[in-house]
Amino acid sequence: MTARGEKLESLRLPPPMGPSGSFDLHDKEHYTIIYESPQADTPLLRIAWNKQDLRYMATILMDSNKVVILDIRSPKMPVAELERHQGSVNGLAWALQSCKHIYSDGIDPMSVYSAGSEIN
Repeated sequence: MTARGEKLESLRLPPPMGPSGSFDLHDKEHYTIIYESPQADTPLLRIAWNKQDLRYMATILMDSNKVVILDIRSPKMPVAELERHQGSVNGLAWALQSCKHIYSDGIDPMSVYSAGSEIN
């Protein structure tokens, strides 16, 4: 994943909006880093927000078999690292009907994770 031709190796949130309801997306100094790749020069491949519970998001690293679950209230520390795939994970999506299920897809078959078992 690239941002203006640069490798994306961290997730950043913009600063809170000002009274006019806007902020400058070009000013990188005022972003909050919520997750950085633990491996140098390894970009983040995909990001998926949990639409049922906006505190949670998931990401995958390039050439990794892990799905990393993040809680934006506790930046930089993954809630869980899910590792059911034998090979690289290529895609992920939160379930539309549930805030506790996430799907991942890779070279091997798709996996379904449930908060009852892996995400605690």
